[in-house]
Amino acid sequence: MTTLFQTALDELGAVLGRVDESRVDEVCKLLAQAGRIGTHGLGREGLQMRGFAMRLFHLGMPVGVVGDMTMPPLGKGDVFLTSSGPGETATALTLMKVAKEAGATVVVLTAEPQGSAARLADVTLLIPAQTMASDQGAAKTSVLPMGSAFEGALFLLFEVMVLKLKALTNASPEAMRARHTNME
Repeated sequence: MTTLFQTALDELGAVLGRVDESRVDEVCKLLAQAGRIGTHGLGREGLQMRGFAMRLFHLGMPVGVVGDMTMPPLGKGDVFLTSSGPGETATALTLMKVAKEAGATVVVLTAEPQGSAARLADVTLLIPAQTMASDQGAAKTSVLPMGSAFEGALFLLFEVMVLKLKALTNASPEAMRARHTNME
């Protein structure tokens, strides 16, 4: 394996090694108990969120993606899960306010614990990785460009969360596979 591969893997491992697993468990319990789950993210973070929403669907959980025509309304007993790595994403902040006003529990994944998104959320899951807000000068911590360290960490975090949720919901591999689309 080349040095670049090893460096990138080491960086992602170090980020995930600093994620508070008890907070991950808390978020998984909230998701498992939610009446409905709304997910949101922009750009490459949004791609990771959509992938996670797909796996939540495979688990049999009631999930929607903001922006899709089939996104249901959220309210009391529901969870709004959004990603705002830099912690100041205007669209995420607006949607967080809408979800809170409707009575949903708001969970944010961010790299900025002092950001506006973390202050607004009911639950913050800190992913201590470089984002677009910290990819230049002395703040730069990753060999990966721009927000790739945060986005890569999201992917791995979500895969572990799927395993935790699988155990919490007693979802079988067969049931998950049966929910996979045949419209490919």
